[in-house]
Amino acid sequence: MGNDSIKKTLLVTVVLSLICSVLVSAAAVFLKPIQDQNVKLDVQRNILAISGLTQDAKALSVDEVAELYKQIKPRLVDLKTGKFITETAEGKNVDQYDQRTAAKDPKVSKTLAGSEDVAGIKRQANVAKVYLVEKDGKMETLILPVHGYGLWSTMYGFLALENNLNTVKGFGFFEQAETPGLGGEVSNPIWKARWSGKEIYAANGQVALQVIKGAVDTSSPKATNQIDGLAGATLTSNGVTNLIKFWLSDAGFKQFLTNLKAGNA
Repeated sequence: MGNDSIKKTLLVTVVLSLICSVLVSAAAVFLKPIQDQNVKLDVQRNILAISGLTQDAKALSVDEVAELYKQIKPRLVDLKTGKFITETAEGKNVDQYDQRTAAKDPKVSKTLAGSEDVAGIKRQANVAKVYLVEKDGKMETLILPVHGYGLWSTMYGFLALENNLNTVKGFGFFEQAETPGLGGEVSNPIWKARWSGKEIYAANGQVALQVIKGAVDTSSPKATNQIDGLAGATLTSNGVTNLIKFWLSDAGFKQFLTNLKAGNA
């Protein structure tokens, strides 16, 4: 077979493709644990930042994150009953449970459709993983996982509440793919800082917290429930409002928050 023959060219191409495929597959398998650990570390850093336990979570070393994270207590919540549970229906404890994975499994999640799915998430896990910061045996901060669809992506983040369970302590997304400079400003520290001190519910118990178009009029009685809109990113802003509305309503954590306030969680 000559060096210039079509058969030899094809053979070399096939062999090289197989070798490259094996190398890529091997690298993916080898790097998977490292990637998983990095994802876990990033989530922990975001939880620490939202909780207010650190001012610069990104600057913390792995050991520093681990030490500070000891103050965070993860718990499982049955969203139907609004109460804490020690393990899921399939026997997973809080360390084994992944809410995002559960939301894809029809056995442990439910389908959302129409007006019920205001956040655009399609499926909702039956159990949520929340995070508590306690001091002297009492809850100081509650951190809730939230997610919903923006313009281009499903945005995943956390909402931290003061112990009155109505005042926002911190808010931010750890994963989103919105337009840089527009919807991507949901990750801007300046914008995220504007959530602190805002209140979720109106006097009638309905979710009132929302991202508005333009800047908040601080003299308005509604200002305590409003966040400045993202310039040029109306659909992303609406997506944030919708996910807050969903997760803090009866469809999400409202029953749990009601139970928690009454000491029945």
